Amino acid sequence: MKSLADLEAIRKKTLDQVILRKDSEGTRIVVGMATCGIAAGARPVMNAFMEEIAKRGLEHVTITQTGCIGMCRLEPIVEVFVPGKEKVTYVKMSPEKAVRVVNEHIVNGNPVAEYTIGAAE
Repeated sequence: MKSLADLEAIRKKTLDQVILRKDSEGTRIVVGMATCGIAAGARPVMNAFMEEIAKRGLEHVTITQTGCIGMCRLEPIVEVFVPGKEKVTYVKMSPEKAVRVVNEHIVNGNPVAEYTIGAAE
């Protein structure tokens, strides 16, 4: 950071990310960020969701974090809540899988079955 313009750019980027993490009535993406999730790579997964949602300019999508979801061997775990539909739980997520979930599930409404807990079990 070398100037006020650099500081303002950092401020804007941070505010844009905070807006993605506020509660809303739309779709919620919840990333398990307990120590087990973080150790398994949940932080890059959450960042990938935030970047893809922001890149696409999707509104009414909230990205939040939670503690342990209870299935540490399947971390990173992401739960997607779409109003009027059943919760979808994705397991063993990666940043690449997160981009596909946004493209197929969040945008087109088609859950990615092979990434879900049902496919893993």
